[in-house]
Amino acid sequence: MDKEGTRHHISRQFDSELEEIRNKVLRMGGLVEEQVGLAIKAMVEGDKESAQKVIEGDYKVNAFEVAIDEESVQIIAKRQPAAGDLRLVIAVIKTITDLERIGDEAERIGRMSMDLKNLSLPITAWDHMGQRVIKMLHDVLDAFARMDAEAAMRIWAEDEKVDKEYEGIMRQLMTYMMEDSRSIPKILEVIWATRALERIGDRVSNICEYVIYLVKGKDVRHISAEQMENAVLGK
Repeated sequence: MDKEGTRHHISRQFDSELEEIRNKVLRMGGLVEEQVGLAIKAMVEGDKESAQKVIEGDYKVNAFEVAIDEESVQIIAKRQPAAGDLRLVIAVIKTITDLERIGDEAERIGRMSMDLKNLSLPITAWDHMGQRVIKMLHDVLDAFARMDAEAAMRIWAEDEKVDKEYEGIMRQLMTYMMEDSRSIPKILEVIWATRALERIGDRVSNICEYVIYLVKGKDVRHISAEQMENAVLGK
């Protein structure tokens, strides 16, 4: 094989490696989405079977993170990627970290749901917040797959709504505790579960920022919504 053929072969192999880690991120994301869905079901319906599935399935999420991280490090070491390829590897490493932490939050919700039977809760509001969060996660994985920075920006803006719902639920929970001091230990568990759900929204927002970085090559962390719009849309 001549030098040109060798370079072409190496290039094709490199492209295949990059595509493989992208696909693994999406498979990991699908698993995490399933974990979050089960955790929400466990909390809203008091479904202990779903809670147990979340707890038992967390090791799979962790294994995905370790495997993808190792592959990404190998790509950096062997291929020394530059420009867009390097951004992809960096975005992958950051994304799987947040996906793993989302998995941890789902497990936390699952564990807390196990002891909340027959407790008066703002279930409708909690479920609504949960459905918003899981839709954000589903949509950002789709944006990652399609490398869609504008979609990522729109999903990022949804986190403000999650925060408002979180504040509303927290006010309701505080009212419950004031009305019945005996409920305080259980309500505290719900507060921590609600906080875990809010953190999932934050983690999804982080992934939105990584998608924008991947596509646009711009770091949009810690900036205003207007500045992000300028970065994405080039205004």
